[in-house]
Amino acid sequence: MKRTHRMPFGANVTAQGVDFRLWAPAARDVEVGLGDELSSADWHLLHARGDGWFSTTITHARAGSRYRFRIDRRNVVPDPASRFNPGDVHGTSEVVDPAAYEWDDSQWRGRPWHEAVIYEIHVGTFTSGGTFEDVIAKLDDLVALGVTCIELMPVADFPGRWNWGYDGALLFAPDATYGHPDHLKALVAAAHRRGLMVLLDVVYNHFGPEGNYLHVYAPQFFTERHHTPWGAAINFDGADAGHVRSFFVHNALYWLEEYRFDGLRFDAVHAIVDDSAPDILTEIASAVRDGPARERAIHLVLENDHNDAARLVRDVDARPRQYTAQWNDDIHHVLHHVLTGESDGYYSDYLSRPLQHLGRCLAEGFAYQGEASQWRDGAIRGKPSSDLPPTAFVAFLQNHDQVGNRAFGERLHTLTTQRALEAAVAILLLAPSPPLLFMGEEFAAGTPFQFFCDFEPELAAAVVRGRREEFKRFARFADPNEAARIPDPGAKTTFLRSKLDWDSITRPPHVASRNYYQRLLALRQREIVPLIPSIQHEGRTWRVHGEHGLRVHWPMASGTVLTMEANLGDEAALDISDAVRKRVIFATTGVDDDVRTLPAWSVVVAISEGAGRRDGR
Repeated sequence: MKRTHRMPFGANVTAQGVDFRLWAPAARDVEVGLGDELSSADWHLLHARGDGWFSTTITHARAGSRYRFRIDRRNVVPDPASRFNPGDVHGTSEVVDPAAYEWDDSQWRGRPWHEAVIYEIHVGTFTSGGTFEDVIAKLDDLVALGVTCIELMPVADFPGRWNWGYDGALLFAPDATYGHPDHLKALVAAAHRRGLMVLLDVVYNHFGPEGNYLHVYAPQFFTERHHTPWGAAINFDGADAGHVRSFFVHNALYWLEEYRFDGLRFDAVHAIVDDSAPDILTEIASAVRDGPARERAIHLVLENDHNDAARLVRDVDARPRQYTAQWNDDIHHVLHHVLTGESDGYYSDYLSRPLQHLGRCLAEGFAYQGEASQWRDGAIRGKPSSDLPPTAFVAFLQNHDQVGNRAFGERLHTLTTQRALEAAVAILLLAPSPPLLFMGEEFAAGTPFQFFCDFEPELAAAVVRGRREEFKRFARFADPNEAARIPDPGAKTTFLRSKLDWDSITRPPHVASRNYYQRLLALRQREIVPLIPSIQHEGRTWRVHGEHGLRVHWPMASGTVLTMEANLGDEAALDISDAVRKRVIFATTGVDDDVRTLPAWSVVVAISEGAGRRDGR
């Protein structure tokens, strides 16, 4: 089976040779040069086609040919739609014929979203080898753990030898440090053979600070009308925005069609500014729903600090109209505060009534649904989300941001007690929302995950200064000597330090941690997953007992109720018994048989038959 996404730009293999197309509205002329060395390149003039387009077909070019564009006889640049750039973001592009790859997963139609257990992977640090092929070698371990979906942090070509991926410059080219495009396709196919979905993280809010040459020949890609934390915004709503929007719509479709990804996770969409209607996020979702999603299950996930519930609305058949789910930062922030006591930054929004925030997250989705955020200087945040199903909210205790954006990349198990963490893990894995694990979390990885990048020297020095300046607002790092201890993102040791140590998984305490996650995920698959599609919008309730006790109910149409009781404090909770007959499916260690009171840091999950609707807050 062949899979190709035909694009209106880039290098496309045809029966006549290779068709080269570039949108360069600021250029007078454009050439394409074949060959890896500039001094011996075979240059061909592209024909102006109007509206900023240049194209030509070269009959002797073929898959594997190396090429670059030359703008106005002086600026030599890679193809912005390159399918592969083996010499990094400043080097030559390589023609790839996607039809040359033979897929063997023709029967794959995806999996329903309510079955999702997501495992976030940074390819470069997931294994010692750090390649797509090395990820394949670990897939069976993830299946055995209970994972049903892997999510790759961005793989689009970034500058240098190591990067988180959010500095991508060539958005269609898998980074060569991870392997050839065929190796990435082989990873997706291997996952599908094991029943695993594969999501890809994409970044449409900015280009990386090094290796992007669009400003040279297509400055219309950017606008000064809007700004982002990374500078000028991408032009989604000004003059010539149609061509810019097309570039990103095709990028989304390209990953889904040519690479057979099962969905995309869209990074920080709150930083995308688009005043047009429909906006770019709506256009992308429509293109996906009207395209590949007609053939198989496709899941689109947002990171959106605005808590915009409107983007997650379902149709009359309970299918997402646009986006499937959103990363729920609220549930992370409140649980992190409860577990660690940390109150800096955005954790300050959860200091007051943390268990009320947690209960609302578990029962209704967002904690902030239109309330004022102290962290955001009183700005109103969020929209009502109680009409959305639990599947609209991805829950997590750790992810790349929440670990890696700490000064030293500490993982959560180093910041709290084992008993407290086990209670939080039970809440994460046995509540109905799809859980996300960050690689290594399940075995309490002893390695940190730190911030790393490999920029050119001047930019690298600026990143070091900026990162250490950023942490000065924390009292601990006001001391220059302490700030100087923050790892240098550009140092190879920072990158290597962040690689998982898989050899540790069979040793204490790592083996016990993994066994706990595995046991809970098996329980989730057996007991929780079958209930999720029938959970009702109305009647989901939560109630706080004293300072640290929490009860949440998720009712089904049949009258069955899934109940979670938690005590997230150091003292025993109040009497939690009631007259309803329950089948306890999980209880943390130390909970007595009749489940009348909860000891410190404990969780009980039960299913009651015919309990009907309850009151609750």
